[in-house]
Amino acid sequence: MVVNMKKILIVPLTFILILSISLSGCSNQTNATDYSDNSNWSYFETDTTDTTADVFFVCPTVYFGSDDSYNMELTDEDTKADFLGATNMEKEIYDRDSRFFAPYYRQVGLNVYAMETSDREQYLELAFDDVKNAFEYYYETCNDGRPIILAGFSQGADMCIRLMKELFKDEKIQDQLIACYAIGWRITEEETREYPQLKFAEGESDTGVIISFNSEAESIDHSLPVPKGTKTLAINPLNWKTDSAIADKSLNLGACFTDYDGNIVKEINNLTGAYIDDVRGTLKVTDVTPEEYPAGLDIFENGIYHLYDYQFFYRNLQKNVQIRINAYLSSQLSRSKLMGH
Repeated sequence: MVVNMKKILIVPLTFILILSISLSGCSNQTNATDYSDNSNWSYFETDTTDTTADVFFVCPTVYFGSDDSYNMELTDEDTKADFLGATNMEKEIYDRDSRFFAPYYRQVGLNVYAMETSDREQYLELAFDDVKNAFEYYYETCNDGRPIILAGFSQGADMCIRLMKELFKDEKIQDQLIACYAIGWRITEEETREYPQLKFAEGESDTGVIISFNSEAESIDHSLPVPKGTKTLAINPLNWKTDSAIADKSLNLGACFTDYDGNIVKEINNLTGAYIDDVRGTLKVTDVTPEEYPAGLDIFENGIYHLYDYQFFYRNLQKNVQIRINAYLSSQLSRSKLMGH
């Protein structure tokens, strides 16, 4: 990111689904968050005018954590401000034709990701409890059968995949899914076999699918999102293919670097090409260097472009969201005609 590097560095590690949740006098981390309280949402848009879908967005990690704190407190106003800012940085990718819903949640801190994988889970479960409760509240009180886009980056992407595993086995909800943009976290073939509702994207316009990729330099063989020995699924946001064909930088419609108000402070057309590594499944990014775009966090080595996952491909993602919305609406119209409605 460009404007406030300190804040930008925090954003990547856990793009998760909370924004602006105020914990009504409850500091006990085990208590359920009350999502009927509007202060627990950074965005809760109920006006349906000129919209065709709903976006449920999970913010990435903005909380550092401390020696005795591993989940963000919802009374932490400074971190909530970062939450809102991190959400704003991506919001315009997804919400041009949609209402936007983004809860604050007790996301895990960056310190949790320094733990062994098995030790993280108790803290991630608390974060997910909030995300799940927020989605259920939105769905039961506000959705009214409207098409849904799930979106999250980093930790937020992890939370979106967890949501799909737990709630989208319900065929009614699954049928409402336009797509799940789970960027900056891994999803494996084994998971798609275990959870049939997890269908990975195969092209630029299929619906009910997961869109995911993890950006890195060609030299990288290990990262927090995709550890060495793991193969993740990916789709190339430049050509919307899942093979290892190289997509030239001429296909990049615009890399956008945004500030905490969501303003684009720098846009570069044709910045980078990319291809999918056939061993790791990661997105190998060409035409830029780790020196130009450093990792920015101690938990990443330079060459891991996690921070730039959505920034490098901002305009391509923005265009694709609209393509998938249109494809979903068209398929629903065709289905309705076949049924004689």
